Amino acid sequence: MKCSLWRRRRRVLGIWVTTLLLAGSVVAQSAAVNYIVSLTNPEQHLVGVQILLPEGPTRRELQLPVWNALYQVRDFAQYVNWVRAKDRAGRPLAVLKLDKSRWQITGAESGVIVEYQIFANSPGPFGAQLSEHHAFFNLAQILMYPVDARNSRLTLGFRSVPAQWHVATALRAGVDVWIADNYDELVDSPVEIGDFQESDFDEGGGHYRVIVDAEPGDYDGEKIVGDVRKIVATATSWMNDRPFESYMFFYHFPRGPAGGGMEHAYSTAIDLSAESLKGSSGSLTGVTSTNGSGALRGVTAHEFFHLWNVKRIRPQTLEPVDYTKENYTRALWFSEGVTSTAEGIIRLRAGLLDEKGYLSRLGDEITELERRPAHLTQSAEESSLDAWMEGNPYYRRAERSISYYNKGELLGTMLDLQVREASHGQASLREVFQWMNRHYAKEGRFFKDSDGVREAAEAVSHADLGWFFEKYVAGTDEIPWNDFFRAVGLHIVENPTTVPDAGFAASRNFDGPMTVEAVTPGGEAEHAGLHVGDTILEIQGKLPGPDLARLNPGDTVKVKVRARHAAERELNWKVGSREEKSYEVKDLENVTPAQSARRAVWLKGEAQPAGDTSR
Repeated sequence: MKCSLWRRRRRVLGIWVTTLLLAGSVVAQSAAVNYIVSLTNPEQHLVGVQILLPEGPTRRELQLPVWNALYQVRDFAQYVNWVRAKDRAGRPLAVLKLDKSRWQITGAESGVIVEYQIFANSPGPFGAQLSEHHAFFNLAQILMYPVDARNSRLTLGFRSVPAQWHVATALRAGVDVWIADNYDELVDSPVEIGDFQESDFDEGGGHYRVIVDAEPGDYDGEKIVGDVRKIVATATSWMNDRPFESYMFFYHFPRGPAGGGMEHAYSTAIDLSAESLKGSSGSLTGVTSTNGSGALRGVTAHEFFHLWNVKRIRPQTLEPVDYTKENYTRALWFSEGVTSTAEGIIRLRAGLLDEKGYLSRLGDEITELERRPAHLTQSAEESSLDAWMEGNPYYRRAERSISYYNKGELLGTMLDLQVREASHGQASLREVFQWMNRHYAKEGRFFKDSDGVREAAEAVSHADLGWFFEKYVAGTDEIPWNDFFRAVGLHIVENPTTVPDAGFAASRNFDGPMTVEAVTPGGEAEHAGLHVGDTILEIQGKLPGPDLARLNPGDTVKVKVRARHAAERELNWKVGSREEKSYEVKDLENVTPAQSARRAVWLKGEAQPAGDTSR
């Protein structure tokens, strides 16, 4: 890149591997569990792992998590090719597989050395991948943990790293290794290894590292750093808190389908396709657009705010993490959805989103919720509880489920407006978050799902908000939008709209393939041979993306699909149309000065200034 901000990170690996492999000197220094990850076969995506266990019981058990990053059981043990063990003297030890993800090692009288090979080719912020291009690891997906020593101090090292590659992670650097106090900390710290670009900057007492793995011509590095600086400055100011000294942003912009972000305590990993990064106009500018830089700013603000909400302001039901089975919580509407509410406020305050764009986004979110019949049958809490089924196409159908992201964001906005109303403008969502940060995160406590959110909202508003949580969080009552928006001079306008109807619905499970989840009975798509469960490979000759939404009634849609265990086939049919309602957030006919004043502070994410009694 021709940019003074950016530089190549210097190689930091040296020859430390020799020290690790000679006589187990690192093990001898402490009772730490030591991991060595070998990038020996990037062409076949094969990772070698060696675990050096200190002296302990003669019978040891190792567990590989069944889930990580997504609320979905993904059974990473399916990728383990073999497991072996030996004692410190090199004598083989018996290895017995106890269940699909747990192994037992017996016979050791001293330390144990476990070795295994695992396939890693799941790209994106939720995966683990080793390729000829780079390695990116969510470590829980490749590293087993000793069941009796999950809370032990850990070290992590790498070997067989190509000469031009370097390592980036938020883990603490030791002497030629990286250090974690326990397994949870270790696997909450993803690792990028490759020939990436990095830019560092300081802001408000914090140090920030921006790591980008992409073709230099596919992104504007200076612009990204400028936007990140505004986001971190605004978010830490809004929360009046910075619970870290250093924070790392990992960005991947591949040329192909990609999207999403994954939060961590001291870092975040974000993927967007190079094509979507530029938006439909090919421009990287604009504060209203949800494409291009708007998408990048949005996911960056969202994932950064997660360092408070979910990583530190955390539901009790998610602690301690159980890597062996689903961890159920009713609070994802808040931990994820209301994080999206905060994201919008942060972008508004940072000047990265304007009022028009913000209100348009609210209208789109209301439209999404109202168009899903399941909003009358599945509550926000139930959607949170059912997150573990999101990988199933039928579950994602509009008549079956809602999104806790979508309804949660709207509930965050309505709660913000209600807290303002109940407190006569003296408190807002900001005060709710700051209260939870003081009374939960900083005291090392966890909140009791929706009851904990209600406790905070009532504490700052000095009002009983039980009805709100009963009706709209735990219940499925229709949200009376205008009752909430009236205070800031807004109302909802319903617009009948003719929209193109391709005769099917499809969605992608995070970074998985685009899958058909519904086909209109008797429609053109069904007659053409499209079936539920088909994987969509191309639409109009391109990788699946937003193109379908830009088709017009009467256009011919060309779709290349593949059924499970079947050959690819190309289908063609005419796009139809249907009537739907869309929703806009608009000014009331006569907005009063008091409503305008309340809207101004609402859009800033602030409470009404003390002494201001305008109502």
